[in-house]
Amino acid sequence: MAGASRIGAVMNGPLEWIAAIGTMIAAGLIAADLGRKATGWGFVLFCAVAVTWVASGLIENAIPIAAMNAILLLINAWGVWQYLLSPKSRKKIEKLEQLEQEAEEDVEAEESEEPSPA
Repeated sequence: MAGASRIGAVMNGPLEWIAAIGTMIAAGLIAADLGRKATGWGFVLFCAVAVTWVASGLIENAIPIAAMNAILLLINAWGVWQYLLSPKSRKKIEKLEQLEQEAEEDVEAEESEEPSPA
């Protein structure tokens, strides 16, 4: 248990706080479902904080944290590809944005046609 308390005491610096806050923001971006671009940027942030966690894990000799985040970095990089970089995904995003705009216009038109409640 002495090793665990040493790691807990050491892994409480600015690097770990930056990584923790970035992880929470990235998770929030993805969970908010604000669209493919926002989700893609959530994955970009996840990649950045994974690098930070890997560095912290290596510096503090917390190899399980470093190893886990190295794998998460690869998974999140795939998310960046899927949501931001893939040419097929870009075309989907463009078409979805057009459809979204049309849907918003349709909803606004329908709402303006409905009689207001008395």
